[in-house]
Amino acid sequence: MKRLILSSLFIFTSIQAKEINFNQDIRPILSDRCFHCHGPDKHDRKKKLRLDIAEGDDGAYRVRRGRFGIVPGDLEKSTVWQRIITDDEDDIMPPLDSHKKQLTVKEKALIKQWIEEGAKYEGFWAFEEPKKSSLPKETPWSNHPVDLYALDKMKQEQLQPNQEADKRTLIRRVSFDLTGLPPTNEEIHTFINDKSPKAYENLVDRLLRKPQYGEHMSKYWLDLVRFADTNGRHHDHYRDMTPYRDWVIKSFNKNLNYADFMRYQVAGDLYENPTEDQLVASGFNRLHLIIDQGTAPPEESYTRNVIDRVTAVGTAFMGLTVQCALCHDHKYDPISQKDFFALFAFFNNFDGGPETGGRKGTDFKQGLQKPYIRLGEELARKEVNPTWIWKKGKVTTEKANFKKSFTLEKKPSQAFLQATCDNSFTIKINGKHLGQSKEWHKPLKKDVAKFLKLGENLIEVEASNIGNAGGFVAYLKAGDVDILSDASWQAQVPGQEWHAAVELKKHGSEPWKQVLDIKGEDNRRGAMVMKERKDIKPAHILIRGEYDNLGEVVERNTPEFLPPLKKEGEVASRMDLANWLVNDHPLTGRIAVNRFWQQLFGVGLVKTSEDFGAQGEVPSHPELLDYLTVYFQESNWDVKKIMKFMVMSKTYRQSSKAKEKSYTEDPENRLLARGSRYRMDSEMIRDQILAHSGLLSDKMYGKSVKPPQPDGMWKAVTMPYSYPKIYEADSGEAIYRRSVYTFWKRGMPPPQMSILNAPEREACIARRERTNTPLQALLLMNEPEFLKAQGHVARQVVAKKSLNDAQKLSYVYEKLTSRDINKKQVGQLKTLLEQLRDHYAKNPSDTKELANLLELKNNQAELAAWTLLVNSIYNLDIMKTRE
Repeated sequence: MKRLILSSLFIFTSIQAKEINFNQDIRPILSDRCFHCHGPDKHDRKKKLRLDIAEGDDGAYRVRRGRFGIVPGDLEKSTVWQRIITDDEDDIMPPLDSHKKQLTVKEKALIKQWIEEGAKYEGFWAFEEPKKSSLPKETPWSNHPVDLYALDKMKQEQLQPNQEADKRTLIRRVSFDLTGLPPTNEEIHTFINDKSPKAYENLVDRLLRKPQYGEHMSKYWLDLVRFADTNGRHHDHYRDMTPYRDWVIKSFNKNLNYADFMRYQVAGDLYENPTEDQLVASGFNRLHLIIDQGTAPPEESYTRNVIDRVTAVGTAFMGLTVQCALCHDHKYDPISQKDFFALFAFFNNFDGGPETGGRKGTDFKQGLQKPYIRLGEELARKEVNPTWIWKKGKVTTEKANFKKSFTLEKKPSQAFLQATCDNSFTIKINGKHLGQSKEWHKPLKKDVAKFLKLGENLIEVEASNIGNAGGFVAYLKAGDVDILSDASWQAQVPGQEWHAAVELKKHGSEPWKQVLDIKGEDNRRGAMVMKERKDIKPAHILIRGEYDNLGEVVERNTPEFLPPLKKEGEVASRMDLANWLVNDHPLTGRIAVNRFWQQLFGVGLVKTSEDFGAQGEVPSHPELLDYLTVYFQESNWDVKKIMKFMVMSKTYRQSSKAKEKSYTEDPENRLLARGSRYRMDSEMIRDQILAHSGLLSDKMYGKSVKPPQPDGMWKAVTMPYSYPKIYEADSGEAIYRRSVYTFWKRGMPPPQMSILNAPEREACIARRERTNTPLQALLLMNEPEFLKAQGHVARQVVAKKSLNDAQKLSYVYEKLTSRDINKKQVGQLKTLLEQLRDHYAKNPSDTKELANLLELKNNQAELAAWTLLVNSIYNLDIMKTRE
């Protein structure tokens, strides 16, 4: 007992040596142990005492019946303190029957010191306007603002920054972080051999210009807004939201500023003359789960949908758990139930089909539910001269490629291709060379019917000497159908791109139709959008959150504790709400930059990136978070700029190699004293295997695809009238598309990804869990599609006949890991290779089984051995982490 008292005294004394910060040290304790009974919820507040605020009739400083809540500087008079330290089981706080953990000695010491120093309260950090604080002093290590704040924190903890990672580690790290894909051997050697002081910055710029950047960035956003290809719940019918996904990818690649990125999604349909992009973006409001007709009353289904919309806005744009105020006032944050339904009122005025109880206007085959638009209508309505309009850019490059895929459902008897290009070019269809054109005014015209095949077709163009006025355009006429292609140069030199836009020209009395993969106007691809009713539907507080238990009517508004809403008309609109999120909300910028930081460092400056409220964690570097937030806003919400700003810091570029003590004391690297090392997301693991094999398709956009998966997996979650009912895997190029395009059934997400912690997307997910399980190892060792891709890597290695085994091992190890191989590793892999060769030579049945899977016709034993060696490398730890 004496030893315990001495230990407690030591902790009390050591705590008192540090300055107490209410938001960092005290509020988290009170929120976790006290706010449930003594917080914002007035309906369930005990003893009329609030501990989340100081002043007021119920505040912590109040006096009631001669008893004080907290008296600044006086422990004896502070009833709260006396209830914390009492031995009386009936009086101790938190109560023993509350299932709350009792305060630790250290926590009690913090509260004791806080009261003695004056029990000063502060406004909750997340609800205050972000402001740039004075930068810490510049240092020899770095003058980058991120580094100055990070180093200042390290010094407080008596730490020093780590050395910079080597070039191989850097290019692998930043390539995965910005594109989700590994660097090629050629890219690695180019970077290593670039001795200029701007080599790393040039690499970052190239990566930010790659179209794969938008695909990778979109993955995190699609998690956040619970994007999926089915409704979820019950029948889990098909729902085509892929135009929204395409818009998100394009938005990141075009670097649409984050303010408009938000506005378009919350209120894109409310612009005076909304563009197709703005309407498609408003599909954000249609991503919620939908209960099928007949399984719930229409009004219940409708109400749940609106609640889901509010929840999504709260998570994605406000960083708050607003849904906790559905049935009662929020227990921890100052969000009342009235506040929740004031937000509800912005989203309950939806003019829709099945969500309001009917199936009229629903097309399950195309996955469309009213309201929706037909894509291309805006373009098709234009009446323009028969000319091509160019978006000119500053680019000069030696070679460029244009690739366009389209689908033919019926082979045409006649088909004509006409193409023009500035300067010389060659053109191919399905690998067949069709001819050349050398002058702009002499277009290439070819009858190409015999070269067209059903299914996927590809136009490929090679061009040279493309100048600033250069460009390529082509159109294909098959029978009576005009197939138009968007013209887009993508330079072979990294970072150089040519973009062109196409306007439609008149064809007889009717505008041409864009019919790339569909037939006829009525079957053109559609996009589900948001739409307002003409008459505003009243919103009520729902007592206890029950859809049929209506309380008082509420007007559209924002939570009272946040800056007031500015409205343009008599009644506030979703556009007013969108502008409020951009201009007046203290959390919008913070939660965005925190998610970007999480993407790069593995954990956010605020770990609970989904919750910046009182139950969330406090920021590890609050001044840095606010600096980044203001920097982001002052840059006009430039996403690429803030991403570059963070990856250019020396904090990001540190080596992850550190002493064991560093990992045990700071496993999540919250102190930023080393580079972050963590397991890659499921999509990155799958996509790198396809990329290394050469199979990964660079086709972008379009309908979701279904790679092969084990038979019968949908059966357990599919009802008799579900559509689609049976999983039918695609074939050809479709199965090698990037993972972001994979069909996502909410009832059964792709198993190759869900096993590796991809979410179901029934709810908004701001951060994925990272686990390490035997099932994941079994997947990586045995997944047939992974083995097939590894077989393609083996073919590439075996084809290098001029190399000996050691050289081949060096080549494949670098290709897969981005690292040089050492002598010890060469010896280990050579031993494994010989063992595998011996096994397949002596076991022809095993050889035949693997050869059949890999479709090997010749050299089966050798290719089988190399395939298993490649498989073994993929199961090394380095292949599951980004470095």
